[in-house]
Amino acid sequence: MATKTITLELDAYEKLRQVKRGGESFTEVVRRAVWLDAPATGEDLLQYFHNGGSGVSDKYLDAAEEAARHDPIPDDPWA
Repeated sequence: MATKTITLELDAYEKLRQVKRGGESFTEVVRRAVWLDAPATGEDLLQYFHNGGSGVSDKYLDAAEEAARHDPIPDDPWA
């Protein structure tokens, strides 16, 4: 496979190094990176979490969704 050498400033290198998992190459780190063109919506974040994008369990997410269904927005948030 062809390769390309790149130059990174130290802060960018440190960001990559900090998210590098054991045995993972920098190529693999970059490949699993998510590059958002627009700010994430709540729906985007929920999908990310459901797809295993965090350490939060499905059980916890299901409980949070259930709690949210029973927590309506008040007419007057200051009351």
